[in-house]
Amino acid sequence: MNRTSPRFRLRSSLMAGILATTMMFPSAAAAQQSVVPQRAIRRDIPRTKTIRRAMAAGTRDSTGRPGRNYWQLWTEYTINARLEPATSMLTGRESIVIHNNSDSAMRTIVMRLDQNIYAPNVPRDQQLPDITDGIKIGRLSVDGKNAELRTEPGACGPSHGAGAPPDSSLTAPRATGLGLTSACIGLLTPVAPKSTARIDVEWSFRVPHVEGERGLRMGTWGDTLYEIAQWYPRVAVFDDLRDGGWDTEPYLGAAEFYNNYGHFDVSIDVPAGWIVGSTGVLQNPEQVLTARARERLSHVLESDSTRNIVGIADRGAAVATAAGDRLVWHFIADSVSDVAWGTSNKYVWDATRATIPGKGAIPVNLFYLAGHANSYAEVGTTVRHALEFYSKLWMPYSYPGLTVIDGPDGGMEYPQLIMSAQGAVDHETGHQWWPMMVGVNETWYGFMDEGFNQYMNILSDQDAKHQPRNLDGRGQSYGEVSGDEREAPLMWNENFGGPLYGFEAYDKAPQMLSMLGGIVGDSAVTKAMSEYAKTWKFKHPSPWDYAFFMSNALKKDLGWFWYYWLFSTDAVNESIDKVARVGGRTTVTVRQWGEMPSPVVLEVKLAPRGRSVKKMANSRMTDSVTAIVTYPVDVWFGGSRTFKATLDFGARTIEKIKLDPYGRFPDSDTTDNVWPRAISTSR
Repeated sequence: MNRTSPRFRLRSSLMAGILATTMMFPSAAAAQQSVVPQRAIRRDIPRTKTIRRAMAAGTRDSTGRPGRNYWQLWTEYTINARLEPATSMLTGRESIVIHNNSDSAMRTIVMRLDQNIYAPNVPRDQQLPDITDGIKIGRLSVDGKNAELRTEPGACGPSHGAGAPPDSSLTAPRATGLGLTSACIGLLTPVAPKSTARIDVEWSFRVPHVEGERGLRMGTWGDTLYEIAQWYPRVAVFDDLRDGGWDTEPYLGAAEFYNNYGHFDVSIDVPAGWIVGSTGVLQNPEQVLTARARERLSHVLESDSTRNIVGIADRGAAVATAAGDRLVWHFIADSVSDVAWGTSNKYVWDATRATIPGKGAIPVNLFYLAGHANSYAEVGTTVRHALEFYSKLWMPYSYPGLTVIDGPDGGMEYPQLIMSAQGAVDHETGHQWWPMMVGVNETWYGFMDEGFNQYMNILSDQDAKHQPRNLDGRGQSYGEVSGDEREAPLMWNENFGGPLYGFEAYDKAPQMLSMLGGIVGDSAVTKAMSEYAKTWKFKHPSPWDYAFFMSNALKKDLGWFWYYWLFSTDAVNESIDKVARVGGRTTVTVRQWGEMPSPVVLEVKLAPRGRSVKKMANSRMTDSVTAIVTYPVDVWFGGSRTFKATLDFGARTIEKIKLDPYGRFPDSDTTDNVWPRAISTSR
């Protein structure tokens, strides 16, 4: 366009008029600018289709407790398995009775085949110690009708869920995806609400070998020790949260599990001389143990001492175990979500006890190789402390015992059984609360499992060392991670967690709960979480249930807190901008640069001498010259990024002010949290 054209001259005249008007009324422009919020604080908890669906059905509500229509499946397993150490082959047959307690008909059944993660060309997110053929299904029937068996995937998505019409092309039940970790069975006849279905299945697989390195939750060391987990076909979770009901997430390796509760009757056939430790209670000790072992076990609950049941020199049939060629070990476990076990012809077996509040003494069994004795010397003591401490912290341990087994995986948990030596044994014991007794979805929301466990491990470690509870600094430290593009929010599906999966699953929740403790007090947090655990015992809470429950239990409007910690990766990033004293009052200007708000907490150090200290309503004195002044998070809800805190302690001189003195609020740079500023000596 030509700069001398009439259109250009007209536009120039208009612009000049606008500029003149702005210059004539600067106060109006400034006033307009001042009412525009600098930061919009989100104060609600976002509700996705998942929770909206459940709330509409009345299975969950904003109290955070199970809704009036809450339901969940119950499954009953009868499993018979046989291990051949010479070939590492495990074969089995099982019957599963599914109790459909929902209000929907099941037109499909989703099965978990975790062993297929070891098969070639199956999606996974980590390297494996061995590649096998996966699990082979020899026969599968539903209510007595044999199913077509197909390894290739088939449709088992939402459109084939509870509300879809039956597949008219089926002439028999059809199992598809048997080569993957999540398979689907199309049914001829839907499983009606409040009715049952029975699945019978025969299967086999080779146990993967592990040479020195950590296995993927199971494996064998040579032909002398087997650690067996995720070993049988099991029914996936059918719940009120998923569109179509079924949880169809694949098992990729890192993110763990989401299982139904049920009853397990398990028989394990191994050569005589091989000792078996398993989830559940041994039903036939007279048939598989020696008289000497049974007599020693009868004294385990008498004291906290550790007793040897089977020693280093006790080897072979009629010495380590009862006599015979092969022995069948029979275990029963109730209200558990899974079963795992280990066996070896070289196990040393020790046992001790833990005393559970309101329940009494329970046995703790330790199975390990003689060469690892040093790694297991203190395991019994650590497990005892963990079981007793967590029982007091959250709720009493519900199961009749706990078993610790040695093997390729040095840190893994299953109901009533953990795979660990001393290093991770407190952590793995903690998992008996989540996800074992509180059945969270680890695959989607790892923080509700690993993160809560990491939080309680901090408290357990401090208690074991007779130290006072201290979570200072942890909330503040999140500021060092916030803003990293690799971090996903906690509400992200952990199967797609990305490179910071470990931080998201394990480390962020303790930081979140440190900040929550900085707002309401650490004891209030653990008390509320204890009630949450008791409310959702043997049930399946979602993150919304947890957040709603905690807000109600703490009697605080914490929607803003849960939004920023669960749904965002924001931090507070606060600073002391300036300090001014006028008369007897001091004004501290605090700025929050981040999107997450927090209360304003100031530690004020007064001069040791001077006139008497005037009391402030929103402060408390920690000693004669130190005051903690607190302003609620509400001061930020108007949208401003700055807040002026007025300190009125009378004529006594203020020598130092520190923002967030306990390190509870995420901050990437704490050097600007102190007044007067430290003088830098660097060039």
